Amino acid sequence: MSITVFFSYAHEDESLRDKLANHLSILKRLGKIEAWYDRQILPSTEWDKQINTHLETANIILLLISDDFLASDYCWDVEVNRAMVRHEAKEACVIPIILRPCDWQGAPFGKLQGLPKDMRPVTTWDNIDSAFTDIAKGIRRLAEELVRKKEPHSDQKPLSSSANSETTASALTQNTFNISNSTISNLVGSGSIHYETAPQNSDP
Repeated sequence: MSITVFFSYAHEDESLRDKLANHLSILKRLGKIEAWYDRQILPSTEWDKQINTHLETANIILLLISDDFLASDYCWDVEVNRAMVRHEAKEACVIPIILRPCDWQGAPFGKLQGLPKDMRPVTTWDNIDSAFTDIAKGIRRLAEELVRKKEPHSDQKPLSSSANSETTASALTQNTFNISNSTISNLVGSGSIHYETAPQNSDP
């Protein structure tokens, strides 16, 4: 079961986005994640619809923060806005990734735990591969936790054949993303895993 990852970034940071994608390659090869960004849009397709479709279905949304990202009307008005709405609704997990030094304090995503360690901009590290490795490990921890939340528990009772499929699907989706901001902070920041499990309704 793969977790879908959406890259929100300014095109001025494409080389850094590509470098991060390389560091996430092992997760793709292991089938843990499926990554998407706008350069995968095919010719003749409507690019805004493609972006919106993937933004609305991603499990993890990465905001690659830089001065160019903050200056982009599309990144700010469309992608950041929608990402935060989905995060607050527990439909997706948003991770700010600080690529280059800039003043992002007060931004909607400023309350979220970001990457790399201590929110230190990637380009200020002595070795940017070390920064991207730290980021990749944080994304791995969160992806693995989301997969565990999706998998049925071994002690769950099997669903009866008469169960309403739409209700069941809705419940599973809600359970998948019932992860608090503090939990995400632990996963991507400290390396330790602590999570909350949504309460299960007992059978009558």
